[in-house]
Amino acid sequence: MHRYRFLLSRQWVILTLVAIALIPTMIELGFWQQHRYEERTARNDLVSAALHAEPVPVERLTSPGHEVTRAEKYRTVTATGTFDPAREVVVRRRTNADDEVGFHVLTPFVLDDGKVLLVNRGWIPANGSQTAFPKIPAPPAGRTTVTGRLMADETTAASGIKNVKGLPDRQIMLINSAEEARRLGAEVLGGYIQQTAPEPKGGSPQQISDPGSEDAPLNYAYMIQWWLFAAAVPVGWWFLVRREVRDREETAAERQPEESAPAAV
Repeated sequence: MHRYRFLLSRQWVILTLVAIALIPTMIELGFWQQHRYEERTARNDLVSAALHAEPVPVERLTSPGHEVTRAEKYRTVTATGTFDPAREVVVRRRTNADDEVGFHVLTPFVLDDGKVLLVNRGWIPANGSQTAFPKIPAPPAGRTTVTGRLMADETTAASGIKNVKGLPDRQIMLINSAEEARRLGAEVLGGYIQQTAPEPKGGSPQQISDPGSEDAPLNYAYMIQWWLFAAAVPVGWWFLVRREVRDREETAAERQPEESAPAAV
């Protein structure tokens, strides 16, 4: 065992402790990636099922004060009523598919029974000052049937967007049905919809695209990668040990002939 006495040196003790610490850390990171993979896969399955479900009347899924659930989110719903552009607002700091910053247009939609549905009609550019209310293309006039994806109320916790106060008139940061109910003085259905039909004339506002799938396979690849790294640590450590033993033995063999050679006369 004297061949391995060098493992008790300060350098090798530190190296061994680092290797020991890395193994469980990498295993845990692999499990974390596995959890992310399962979470993203479940989310993708839920979104896909919602998008492919048959459209239903909006009041079948939501009502005033209702919190839209994960199973209800992205469901296609329909509603019949009248747009109220005089009381619409814009949602600040929203981007389109090209990452251009602008506004989302949020228009109250008064249903036949008097309740209000919040309709996100889409994105418009923030041309000029963001303190002035932008020019917005008008929605269809008269009684209209709209179709859209049902969305949950936005919160700072879920979106990371701070609900700034003191904004310019008719501008908001988050779409929240409870706050809009207080502003409008009306019964507002919980959540809101992202309009998908009818399509706007002239392509403005730009309608919001379908939610994309999260890259779950990437997390699966990272999971395998971390576990391979964990398996490689002891293999690498043993390789370094064997190389150190070999180098020491070769050095000792080179010195031995020199030490045993007779002194020159």
